Amino acid sequence: MTVDVRNQLAVALHYDKTGAPRVVAKGKGVIGARIIELAKEHDIPIEENEVLAGALSNVELGDEIPADLYKAVAEVLIFVLRLSGRIR
Repeated sequence: MTVDVRNQLAVALHYDKTGAPRVVAKGKGVIGARIIELAKEHDIPIEENEVLAGALSNVELGDEIPADLYKAVAEVLIFVLRLSGRIR
């Protein structure tokens, strides 16, 4: 697989069921590629969504996602939960 790491953007979220999900890592280029690599190494599901990643990249590290992104992030969380078998 060939990836253009100069433009690779990744945003990692964490949701502990209190409040809204938080941005816990983000990066572009080599850093974005490394975030994706680490997620794969740890079997963390990845949702490829360039528009959502771009919007989430504007959120400060450690901050909860803004309310206007709840619906889009909820759809990603449902995708992840279905992948993991936690919901149907």
